[in-house]
Amino acid sequence: MAHTAGGLSPRSGVRRASAIGALAALPVAFLGLFFAWPVVAIIRLGFTEGGVAEALADPSTWRLAGFTVAQALGATVVALIAGFPLAFVLARVRLPGITVVRTLVLVPFVLPAVVVGLAFRALWPDGGVLSIMVANAFFNVAVVARTVGGLWAHLDRRVEDAARSLGASRLRAFRTVTLPALLPAVSASAAVVFLFCATSFGVVLMLGGNRYRTLETEIYLRTVDLLDLPGAAALSLVQLLAVVASLGVGAVARRRNEHAAQLRSARHSARRPEGGEWVVVAVSALVLGLLLTPIVALLLRSVSGRQGWTLDGYRALSGAGQDGALNVTGWDAALNSLRTASDATMLALVVGILAAVTVVVLRRSPSRGARTAGEITDAALMLPLGVSAVTVGFGYLVTLGDLPWDLRTSPLLIPFAQALVIIPMVVRLILPVLRSVDERLRQAAATLGASPVRVWREVDFPLVARSLIAAAAFGYVVALGEFGATSFLARPDAPTLPVAVADLINRPGELNHLMAYAGCVLLMVVTVIVAAVIESVRAPHARLGEF
Repeated sequence: MAHTAGGLSPRSGVRRASAIGALAALPVAFLGLFFAWPVVAIIRLGFTEGGVAEALADPSTWRLAGFTVAQALGATVVALIAGFPLAFVLARVRLPGITVVRTLVLVPFVLPAVVVGLAFRALWPDGGVLSIMVANAFFNVAVVARTVGGLWAHLDRRVEDAARSLGASRLRAFRTVTLPALLPAVSASAAVVFLFCATSFGVVLMLGGNRYRTLETEIYLRTVDLLDLPGAAALSLVQLLAVVASLGVGAVARRRNEHAAQLRSARHSARRPEGGEWVVVAVSALVLGLLLTPIVALLLRSVSGRQGWTLDGYRALSGAGQDGALNVTGWDAALNSLRTASDATMLALVVGILAAVTVVVLRRSPSRGARTAGEITDAALMLPLGVSAVTVGFGYLVTLGDLPWDLRTSPLLIPFAQALVIIPMVVRLILPVLRSVDERLRQAAATLGASPVRVWREVDFPLVARSLIAAAAFGYVVALGEFGATSFLARPDAPTLPVAVADLINRPGELNHLMAYAGCVLLMVVTVIVAAVIESVRAPHARLGEF
């Protein structure tokens, strides 16, 4: 049979292209319908109504952009400083309780934004710029610790020991040997943290109020309160440009990080700390204690009333709050959260798995064009994390009524929006494991007559099953606490628990506030349990990912 220069016959090339097209059909359709269309519709609506040019020329727009970037940069620096000692402990230290440390480090990242906002309000009642930066850094220390720690664990410790034996101090050996090797992971984690901090919504809304606004909260204000679509569209454009630039940097850094890990050996990596390493362990223990402080403050605040210790907030969850603050009981809101999170997780898993497989197939292709398409697809899958959830939510109300079936009143509307947030995270969790599957195993199975479906069932699935469970648990807890799009789409008679908490904290009355803190504790307990599940089932290959 004649072969092309790339090693594939024309018929094989057609079959491969057809297989890739079939894999990508559902992710492309879903992201096109529930992400690209609503976002483009909102931006186009803003342009057609006029005023976008004026909004872009308004100095206040760029002051908002400047504040957004400045607080995101500050939070990123704080997260890097706090995350480095934890990365060392996770990668290089062999002591009892490291698994517990891994779980506790992950908990802040998966806590709902409304929980973190209220936790920092309990510690920092007056809020302010510093509280916003620290809270955003609190969220993202896990990204730095796990991404940098993932690469650090792959570095051969003997190289650093050789530098020490030649007379270099411990600090000099770190600065000249270890740190340059870690730079790909540092830049990759910094890009992701900056993206998350620049698009932070719930934390800024809770702590900044009307005094301090970022692009994300200003888009919400102009869309919901002022109905200023041209202004919101202009800010969405500015934000989108910043997000695309951040994603570009992140994609380059992530490729360097993955390539660096593949070239390293994990031998002789973790051991009992020696000498000055105990100082780093002590610093990491201090950082871990600081990470737990807002959580402890939230627990104490939930049982602290004016008359002393009380469980009134937890008892009040069976009602609708003081003076009928809610249209449903707290437990009804919690059940709504469980249902929507379950639907969103199932949808995100299906779309995310197909998208991840598509990226892997494209990047393994002998065609340079296909590999480039895979890299572009990989970066594009992160876009939903960087576009305003309010823009997407309002876009749903504008566009989805044009479909043959009106989804704007469907109970699936919120799961669709939540799935958009989860899909990039599912992809990031599954991709490292899929890429680690030896292609020779798949080729051998195919040579023996196995169909592509059977190859997936017999070869790929057993290897990625643990990461699929971790991705499902991770996606579930993120959906459970999603606040941005949900706060815009949830009906008053069917709020999720985070939306109900935000409503309660903005209403007067001590019982409403106690009930809000009690609801946050419920969300936090679920988060801790799920974080433990993620850590217990996660495959070793997945420890190199950003999450």
